Amino acid sequence: MSGRLSVIGLGPGDAAHVTPEASASIAEATDLFGYGPYLDRLTLRADQHRHVSDNREELDRSRAALVAAAGGKTVAVVSGGDPGVFAMAAAVCEAIEHGPPEWRDIELQVVPGVTAMLAVAARSGAPLGHDFCAISLSDNLKPWDVVETRLKAAAGAGFVIAVYNPISRARPWQLGKAFEALRETLPSTTPVIFGRAAFRHDEKIVIKTLGEADPAQADMATCIIVGSAETRVIERSGRAPLVYSPRQSAGGSR
Repeated sequence: MSGRLSVIGLGPGDAAHVTPEASASIAEATDLFGYGPYLDRLTLRADQHRHVSDNREELDRSRAALVAAAGGKTVAVVSGGDPGVFAMAAAVCEAIEHGPPEWRDIELQVVPGVTAMLAVAARSGAPLGHDFCAISLSDNLKPWDVVETRLKAAAGAGFVIAVYNPISRARPWQLGKAFEALRETLPSTTPVIFGRAAFRHDEKIVIKTLGEADPAQADMATCIIVGSAETRVIERSGRAPLVYSPRQSAGGSR
């Protein structure tokens, strides 16, 4: 008899942002699969088993979790943020599509979480108040020219852009290239939010203009939000500025 597999989002990192549904699914699991730092966020019982794997082993992790679930176990695969946003839900679905027929009979539940762009937006005002999109700068699964094409298209269409996976040791140059591509379309005054570890103890939120945005301000714990030409900054004496994208686009009518 098949077991059950839940793909769970743990939110941006603070325990207050783990949903009750996620906590309940974690408590029910016999076996938990995930990247080590994500599993380290959890307090598990002695009868619950951790299965740790590297961050780049998403498909292998998914297959191992599916094997366990097919064997009758109650399995949880954990992700930071939301599991459906550049995370494990897609990897599990891919493994099911290309796996043995019995994997399709496993009861699958995807448990949403607060994704990084929502956490960064909440810390800075309302930059996602109008149309927006999310783009990963990682070229592990798509070529860089596709990333660059999508950035330019999103900027040209007037979207606010949430940038995931902005930089790493293996690709330190890509964020600079991304800013160069965006400067071809967007004004240099466009607000750029560097949101590192939002809602965690080491949180750092920095607001710059696109003209002065420096890739050195980001690491892999950073989610960047690049405003549209309509995004505004409200300066406040003695308080952090508010960044927001007006609900009404230029040329629109109420």
